[in-house]
Amino acid sequence: MKQLRRTNKMANEKLNIGIILGSTREGRVSPQVGEWVKEIADKRGDANYEIVDIADFQLPFLGTTDGKEPGIAAWNEKLAELDGFVFIVQEYNHSITGALKNALDFAREAWNNKAAGIVSYGSTGGARAAEHLRGIMGELMIADVRVHPTLSLFTDFENYTTFKPADLHLDNVNAMLDQTIAWSGALKTLRK
Repeated sequence: MKQLRRTNKMANEKLNIGIILGSTREGRVSPQVGEWVKEIADKRGDANYEIVDIADFQLPFLGTTDGKEPGIAAWNEKLAELDGFVFIVQEYNHSITGALKNALDFAREAWNNKAAGIVSYGSTGGARAAEHLRGIMGELMIADVRVHPTLSLFTDFENYTTFKPADLHLDNVNAMLDQTIAWSGALKTLRK
């Protein structure tokens, strides 16, 4: 009976989903994409969504310091608060950014048994970066969902800098969020 009450309580709690901006470079467009995803997500009312900008944590390059910088602990604490993720991923040289890889590597257990969706962009919709990210997520025990909105630098951005997504992406974002919420809720039971 106690287990049933705990399960019911968990079912009634809203999940916390972090929308992780995967770029830190000057002039990046990931904040525009992240805000667009958050605006869509917030209308759903099915979880607590927040933007998590890796630039805010000022992470050093892994292995170049003693690891005592406050940003490292704050990064792990933030990830531990979250039940799932949506990665905003841009393609650089057919892969993810170095900043995102570094941020992924600065945590371990905080990623485990959580789910993630991916929204990618680039000249080919960021598909190659998303595929690289999927391999990394498998090692970190993050369950990636199937639906994956891909945005083109040529058709979804004006002058490659101003985000103007085509309407057709709305259905894909909502389907990705449906899957992310379902898997995040299921995996939360493993962490309790």
